[in-house]
Order: sequence, then structure tokens, then C-alpha cells
Amino acid sequence: MHWKLTRLNVRKIAAFTFTLALITSSGWFSACERISQIIQPTTSQTESLKREISIGVVLPLTGHLTDAFGKPMAQGFELALKEINTSQLSEARLKFITEDNRSTPEGTVDAFNKLIHQENVSAILGPVTSSALKAVLPIAQENQTVVISPTSAARGLSVMSDFVFRVALTMDVRIPRGIKATYSKLGYQRVATIYDEADLYAIDADTVLREVLADSSVEVLTSETVRTGDTDFSAQLTRIIGLNPDAIFITVFPKELAGIMIQADQLGISVPFISTLLSVSDLQTAGSAAEGAITVANWIGTSAISTNQIFVQNYRATYGIAPNTWAAQSYAAVYILAEAISNAQSTESTTIRNTLANIKDFDTILGKFSFDANGDAVYEPKLLIVNNGEFELFE
Repeated sequence: MHWKLTRLNVRKIAAFTFTLALITSSGWFSACERISQIIQPTTSQTESLKREISIGVVLPLTGHLTDAFGKPMAQGFELALKEINTSQLSEARLKFITEDNRSTPEGTVDAFNKLIHQENVSAILGPVTSSALKAVLPIAQENQTVVISPTSAARGLSVMSDFVFRVALTMDVRIPRGIKATYSKLGYQRVATIYDEADLYAIDADTVLREVLADSSVEVLTSETVRTGDTDFSAQLTRIIGLNPDAIFITVFPKELAGIMIQADQLGISVPFISTLLSVSDLQTAGSAAEGAITVANWIGTSAISTNQIFVQNYRATYGIAPNTWAAQSYAAVYILAEAISNAQSTESTTIRNTLANIKDFDTILGKFSFDANGDAVYEPKLLIVNNGEFELFE
């Protein structure tokens, strides 16, 4: 274990030498000291697990991401918290301190500073977007605060801080697997892409898309751009119609995604839509316009995993609706953090960080879950298609 922890730190620090000064000034424990605390926690650390452990939560409770992400994620967090605190399966008893990031990177910085400097939390769940996570990476690193983002998926962010972990599969994992499966079955040769030009995740996803498509000798006829808040996509879709593509890849936020599919349907576009941000909630909004759409997802509600079936049942009973993938990823993130705290037998952030880094094949509703050396998730993505208004596996 000593080798694995040391390798983790050296690999990340070597990749981003600017963090060296922060590491030196913050007085980190040596690798041996960290391992000693994991194996032989102090009495005060062990006793601290018997009382409530304050965990920060950063969510978009106001702004353009509230309905799509903030509400379902808050419900996923809440359900997991209730289950963990009433269960005998975990020693951790958690208390959430929630801050609104106003759906912006600037609001995320404010929320992190408040949670770290006023509430003194050692771990934070969130934020939602890659743009927001990038904004707070220096804050997490400087203050040695554990961060677990359930949904951020742009490449290369976790490597910027030893304290950042992500539950969503990154774009360099999901997109190549999605294209391999859909290309072999659909046989598209000429495609178009649409992405949000102001969002880090969308920009990164479109870049990965074009790279992987090029490797498969698929021609990208055009890459059209939109921005969060846009409602009229007729110009972009009209240009795409004129090029007659075999498929359209879309990377925008849920509200814009539903709008694009509805307007494309009205314009008579019938080629397959392929996305990485399509959830069950969007199917309800888009209706028949989403039929046949394909998504490369982290989770599927019909998974036969027993804990997943219980999650879906309990979520429906509690909130009166089916969970979407953002609720599921948030729910899983709480269980992953609770597992790390229990394994660490400590509430100290560096020790929690080390036990998170060593989570391997942990049973979650997403499947067998691990973190790689950079703190990014490792498990199997799910390729789904909309059939009769519901997701089913794309086979």
C-alpha cells in the first residue's frame, strides 16, 4: 500500500509542478505517516466517527442548472444520507452542510471558501460541472480538502489535485466506447456535432468526439455551437440538414438538449442523435422527439444489481418519481465517501484522501467501482437507446 500511495502523489505532482509550492507550504504528512494513521488511528480520530461528521455539499440550488441537476442530485444525496445514518453497515454518521453555487464557477468558489473557512469541513460533495470544478481546484489543493464530484467528466481535472475524485466516467472513457459500439452497428460515415461553446465539459467532449471519429475515418461535416440559455436552434439545424449527415452527436446541457431534439423533429430530421447527457428526465421533456436517441451513460435504472433495484424503489417511494442518472451518481458518491471514512477510521482529510485512492471494486449501484491513480472513476459505462419512451441497453 505504501508504494501505491507514494506513486499516486508523485504521478500527480510530476504532471503539475505548480502544486509543489502548495504542497511544501501546507505541511503534508509523509507517506509513512499517512499509512500509519490508516492502520493505527489515534483514539480521538476513532472516537470522532461516533459523532456526526460534517460534509460540505455544493449544488446549483438557483440558476440555470437547478432543475436539471440541483434538485435530483440533492435528492440522491439526501436518500443516501438517510440510509447510511440509519444503517449498521457503516460506522460513519454524516451531516450535510449545503451551499448554493448559483450554477456558476464564481458561486462555486464562494461556496467552497465558506465551507472550508467558516464550516471547517474536511470533505465536499460537488460541484456539478467541469467548469465549476476547475475553478476550485486550487482551493481544494491549498486547503487539503477532499472533493468528490458526482458528475464532472472533462478530461485532466483530477490530476490537478491529489484531493479531487470523480464518480462520473470521463470523456476519454465513455466516448471511445460509445463510438465503437454505435459505429459498428449504425455504420455512419458522415456526421455533425453540436456542443455548448461556453462549457468546459462540452468543449472537451466535442474535441474527444472529433478525435475518435477521425480515428474511425468518419467525416465530421460541421461542428455547430450553442450556449446555455439558447432556445432557437433553427439556424444550426438548418445548416446540418443541408449537409445530410448519417448521425448527429450533441453535447449540451439537458434543457438545450431537449430543445434541440424537439426542433429537429419538427424540421423532419430523423437520423440518430447520440449524446452523453441524456437522462430519463429529458425523455419526459422531449417526448417522441427523443425516440431512437442514444446515450453513453454511467447508470441505468433497470440494472439487475440488487442495491440498484432497492435504490430505485426507495427513490420512487420517497420522491414520487423515477431517479435519473444525476440522482444515482450523487447517491453512489455518498456511499463511496462513507466507505472511505469508515476505512480511514478518521475524519482528517489527508487520511480520507488516502483511503479513497485505494477504493477498488467497491459494490455500488453503478457496478464494481474503483478510482484510478488520478482519482477518476473506473467501472463499465452503459450504452442506452430510447425505445417507446424508455431507456434500454443498446445491443
